[in-house]
Amino acid sequence: MLFLSASTYVSAVVFLGFMGFIFMRILEDYAGTPQDTSPAIAFFGLFFLPVWVMVPLLTMKSLAEERRSGTLETLLTAPVNATEVVLAKFSAAYVLYLFQWLSTLGFVFVLYRFARDPRLLDLGPLVGGYMFIAVSGMLYIAIGMLTSAMVRSQAVAGIGSFAAIFALTLGLRLIGGITLLQQENLGVMRETLSAVDVFRHLEDFTRGVVDTRQVVFYFTGTALALILSILGVEAKILRS
Repeated sequence: MLFLSASTYVSAVVFLGFMGFIFMRILEDYAGTPQDTSPAIAFFGLFFLPVWVMVPLLTMKSLAEERRSGTLETLLTAPVNATEVVLAKFSAAYVLYLFQWLSTLGFVFVLYRFARDPRLLDLGPLVGGYMFIAVSGMLYIAIGMLTSAMVRSQAVAGIGSFAAIFALTLGLRLIGGITLLQQENLGVMRETLSAVDVFRHLEDFTRGVVDTRQVVFYFTGTALALILSILGVEAKILRS
């Protein structure tokens, strides 16, 4: 049903257009000035910008619209339970999320076809970057599912998803840079914020370093968000 939703195609067009523009600007910068890093690192370094838009568009209707229209209760009269419904909708949104990101491989193909410069096609950062997108995307989609499960309005669900992902990606990084946290007695808090810094995770992945602690963070965060989504759906059904 996601492929029949207008928001899916709006998300895809906005995503590919925006990422294509970013990719073009990165290549222009590399053509004009020598750079120390691969274009792939610069490309994935801006992953959070399309995610802020793409994830809310993919998930805001998944459960909120079902509740608003009253079709969620009808759906659950079939031989399925709340867990199966939430996991199915999560899987569909996650597959579409990966599909849109994998479509950016077309940019790499065009670059390879016309540039044929191995310095622009460093395989390590490309593979690591897409691995990071796949692992971190689970958590972002799960957060979108959670906000959609908590409200009836898809607009509110989209705003809530954007706010939560913004806080996770950029908000924690900004908090970590506060001068007050540089005090010695706040060392534990600094280390905690550093451990959940998604930009540091991306840097590790693009350097070929897969830290199991980071993978566990995304898997446990995804599991927690999905469990809360399931509980939220069950609670709404019982209440209604």
